[in-house]
Amino acid sequence: MAKQAESLFVKCIKQIPSMILIAIGASMAAAALEIFLIPNSIIDGGLTGISIILNTLFGGSLSLFVLVLNIPFLIIGYKQLGLKFLIKASFGMIVFTTLLSVFGTFDEVTDDIILATIYGGLLLGVGVGMVIKFGACLDGTEIVAILVSKRSSLSVGQVVLFINIFIYGVAIFVFGPDRALYSLLTYFITFKIIDVVSEGMDQAKAVYIITDKSEQISHDIYHKLGRTVTFINAKGMVSQSEKVILYTVITRLELPELRDIVRNADVSSFVTVSDLSEVIGTHIKRKPVEKEQ
Repeated sequence: MAKQAESLFVKCIKQIPSMILIAIGASMAAAALEIFLIPNSIIDGGLTGISIILNTLFGGSLSLFVLVLNIPFLIIGYKQLGLKFLIKASFGMIVFTTLLSVFGTFDEVTDDIILATIYGGLLLGVGVGMVIKFGACLDGTEIVAILVSKRSSLSVGQVVLFINIFIYGVAIFVFGPDRALYSLLTYFITFKIIDVVSEGMDQAKAVYIITDKSEQISHDIYHKLGRTVTFINAKGMVSQSEKVILYTVITRLELPELRDIVRNADVSSFVTVSDLSEVIGTHIKRKPVEKEQ
């Protein structure tokens, strides 16, 4: 028991830097919305955009709208991505919604619509990108997109785009066509910045793992992430020893969990991760496995 408690304590300590960076990213996203975008009637996409529209139509607290709308998707995210994702995403969401209220008392930085669009989109992209990079998210839309993608031929990016087109279409009637178009421009700026900060917005990541613990790692990947793994037999050039290369395809939100699986099983493993522009077939689809406790 003492060793287990010590191990748990060490794991918690190791997560502190990522939690701090998630908080910084959430702070930047909240600032971008409240001091650049919302004062100029520019909205974000996803559930945050829906929350801004509802807040404009019915009043009340924007923070409360964002939090309530995201709770069901945090639960779905826990079922699909595990407890660590739930903890990090919940923490990021609490910081984000709290600071929305704080920054809401600040004056806008500029009332120039072009400057607000560009710099608000840049700041929002950096903030959201940091949150995603360290294993959390601030909007449940991407979780929905991943689930839809697993059950259809659509990519995550396509699902998110379709959802946001609908949201910006509604924004035309609430804020006017010009503000909806500026909001769409902000979305594309934010999307590209997230791409840079989080190391890729692709739906899928191809992962190759060279390890001596292939059975354990493949078992953990299958039961914790629900991903199938392909075994490739190989031989080292220098050592001439037989090696096993594991190949799997995951989404970017699952990448932090996979890193932990590999580190915990074999610190000497060699891992490469690359972006995939297209996946044909069902390799990335989640299998109906029972998650281990």
